[in-house]
Amino acid sequence: MEPLPTRRLVLLPLDADRARRLAAGQPGPGDRRAEGYPDAGDRAGAERYLRVLADTGDPAPYGAFEIQRRSDGLLIGGAGFHGPADGEGRVAVGYGLVPAARGQGYAAEALRALLEHARAHGAVSVLGDTDRENTASRHVMTSAGMLSVGEDERLLYYAVSWARAGRVGAAA
Repeated sequence: MEPLPTRRLVLLPLDADRARRLAAGQPGPGDRRAEGYPDAGDRAGAERYLRVLADTGDPAPYGAFEIQRRSDGLLIGGAGFHGPADGEGRVAVGYGLVPAARGQGYAAEALRALLEHARAHGAVSVLGDTDRENTASRHVMTSAGMLSVGEDERLLYYAVSWARAGRVGAAA
């Protein structure tokens, strides 16, 4: 996979070696990491990516990424897909930033890049969820264009969908 550039960020794709280092909390050659990166969520995301590689092979184009800030080259978080698209063309997404990088619109910017990437590669919809108490994550998803689609006692669910040529009833 190729890096996904945005105005202020570059989403750097993981490969097996980079994911193993990330899961172990070990920096790669030349990595410049913000304080607090990687956290437990970043390591868990790298481990999930490694499980997907082992179970189903490379999920490209629906892989995982590290988020690098362009202004200083620091790795400030992670974002990506939880695995390949399902039989309906749906993919699930997740993201996270170090505390010092939160509240500046980086997460929404990274999520918009992932949504555009998914759509360009044929996904019909992207799904996300967050804890009920996580107001910031709810704001990130709605800022990126995702809509609330349901909830349960613990989580709120979001999605964005696009019409696929020849499909009737899909959202545009």
